[in-house]
Amino acid sequence: MTQRRLTCRELIDFLAAYVENELPEEERTVFDAHLAVCPHCVDYLASYRATLRLGREAYAPESDAPDEVPPELVDAILAARPRR
Repeated sequence: MTQRRLTCRELIDFLAAYVENELPEEERTVFDAHLAVCPHCVDYLASYRATLRLGREAYAPESDAPDEVPPELVDAILAARPRR
């Protein structure tokens, strides 16, 4: 039995499920086979993973940020704003 081949366009349709390990084993095998011969999709997958990571980092709570803004900082920002 010949294994089904995946196109680049089809790969993109299953990208999220692949990254989240939600593909059934047979589909994951087809996906991995495509990645083994397509450097463009390997690059695309790497950029997709980087985008997810950066998105998580952008919205991660900052532990070093103060709970309240010091009044002196608020005054300095207001004073620096151009007057209309």
